[in-house]
Amino acid sequence: MDEAIDHTLDAVGPRLKRLRLQRDVTLADLAAETGISTSTLSRLEAGLRRPTLEQLLPLARAYGVTLDELVDAPPTGDPRINLRPIPCSDGSVILPLTRRPGGIQAYKFVLPSGSDDAEPDLRTHEGYDWAYVLNGTLRLVLGEHDLTLKPGEAAEFDTRTPHWFGATSAGPVEFLSLIGKQGERAHVRAAPRHGPAE
Repeated sequence: MDEAIDHTLDAVGPRLKRLRLQRDVTLADLAAETGISTSTLSRLEAGLRRPTLEQLLPLARAYGVTLDELVDAPPTGDPRINLRPIPCSDGSVILPLTRRPGGIQAYKFVLPSGSDDAEPDLRTHEGYDWAYVLNGTLRLVLGEHDLTLKPGEAAEFDTRTPHWFGATSAGPVEFLSLIGKQGERAHVRAAPRHGPAE
């Protein structure tokens, strides 16, 4: 067990450096934001010093990640469940909040800033969806309606109605969604593909 902990802690330094470089942040800027000296940050990144919880908390906050992500902690609880964030190719992130056989599943969606004139790709599937906006402005196209939802606003609808979620140019949006098992299956296009007449 001690060997696994040692290995996890030894890997934190390179991960800290990679996160800082990915975000194009200097050691001085990070020191100003976290209150940790530049020399300590440098030693942490080089693996010359092991991080303490008092150092990891402000670093996780500065990078916008969880402590588990920062130290790459092994999954806990039911080994069949992995509730880590799922990055998508469009820049959005899906965070599963629950996982149990059957029934309703809860997710947190984080969508990057969008274009106000983006052409929605309407989808349909069996079931119902419930969305609650946490931060930002959510654009919801539901059938013929083009709606914008602000923090604290919610929508519930039959998912057989063609629908699409997106962010606006005002910035990213975070929202919670409750989805039935049918909603986890592959979506079907709402509009038929144009092809030869039958």
